[in-house]
Amino acid sequence: MNNFEKIKNRLNKKEAVIAVMGLGYVGLPLAISFAEAGFQVIGFDPSEPKVMLVNQGKSDIMDITSERLAKLVGNKQLIATTDSENLAKADAIIICVPTPLTKSYEPDISYIVSAVDMIRENMTPNTAVVLESTTYPGTSKELLYLPIEKDGWKLDEDFYVCYSPERVDPGNKTYQTENTPKVLGGMTPISMQVGTALYEQVINHVVPVASTEVAEMSKLLENTFRSINIAFINEMSLLCEKLDIDVWETIEASSTKPFGFMRFNPGPGIGGHCIPLDPIYLSWKAKEVNFFSRFIELAQETNHQMPEHVVHKAMKTLNSKQKALSGSRVLLLGMAYKENIDDLRESPSISVYENLIKSGASVDFCDPLATKYRDYNGVTQETIPLDYNRFATYDLVIMMTCHDIFDKEQIFANSALILDTKNVMSSFASNKVTRFGGGPVVHTEKTIMA
Repeated sequence: MNNFEKIKNRLNKKEAVIAVMGLGYVGLPLAISFAEAGFQVIGFDPSEPKVMLVNQGKSDIMDITSERLAKLVGNKQLIATTDSENLAKADAIIICVPTPLTKSYEPDISYIVSAVDMIRENMTPNTAVVLESTTYPGTSKELLYLPIEKDGWKLDEDFYVCYSPERVDPGNKTYQTENTPKVLGGMTPISMQVGTALYEQVINHVVPVASTEVAEMSKLLENTFRSINIAFINEMSLLCEKLDIDVWETIEASSTKPFGFMRFNPGPGIGGHCIPLDPIYLSWKAKEVNFFSRFIELAQETNHQMPEHVVHKAMKTLNSKQKALSGSRVLLLGMAYKENIDDLRESPSISVYENLIKSGASVDFCDPLATKYRDYNGVTQETIPLDYNRFATYDLVIMMTCHDIFDKEQIFANSALILDTKNVMSSFASNKVTRFGGGPVVHTEKTIMA
């Protein structure tokens, strides 16, 4: 039996040891899936507090319950460590590390480079290495395959390289690790077979593609598509405000077409790790081949101006009541980048908060899920309690992220003035509610009059 057959056999019999590098939103759920499937899993993370938390069976990720994690830790199916020497025990190593941007808005691949360096120092023969971190096309070849080969290892004999982009959607109760289709590209057909044998143990539907570059490009295409379409509908929202047309009713009307139309909603900006960052990775790579992706960069510009528009809209809303933004008390509802999660990454609410402060407003926020964050000055800001009686003490309440825990009727009843950035207060027809998107609230049987 050759090495290729040996590793496939160990995977199929669940005798293989799986190492997951990075125990965040992507890595921890994946590690748990492999552990629940019967594999011995090593979770590597350089953060000692993170590793300690995992080994105590405590989850800091909303989609993973501590009970679920504790069961796996208790039976030693999953062990977290900060010691990279433990990677030597693994048959397959999956890299799930951050890929942020530098201060100059270029790809920061330092976490991938660091992970690969640790793998090179510790891996043993016949190991599969898979990258899941979002990155530009060519990364798997440049940063995984070539450096490991340079050390004298032979591809498809000593090691195997694949790329499979993560598709984590925090807070999604329908699609999670196991039932989200998994795109997979191998450096070679043999590497592809090993990667397929790995992921088929925990994923219902593995989607094979011809190369790692196709797999890398697919992730960027998915999120750049969303970024561009969100930018377009944000621009339409701004236009509808100028024309005094209700963009929300317009979208509803267009959505009745059963073909050729895909709904996107405007809002106060884009957030999360993927949509704000992935298009920049693609745009950066395009420039390497002297290709300028104007759509991508225009979409970025449009989406990034939306938090500023929130502040401008807040100023106009207060002005309509003969109040200035400077000196007014403003409350932001919801700091997380989307509903019903605690994730603050790239949240537009943070930009709105900071810009309101710069404009002279006195600002608080209320978010029972994302309870604190560190501002641009490094100072920790904390949520106020969810006490609707306090809302009346603010000149303006801005609806940013409407978690299910928020009671809209209580918000309406206790707020003097409301700026609604996501049309969540559409059932309340009142001159104290100002909406993004132009046009008056349409009075229907469901509309609450005030």
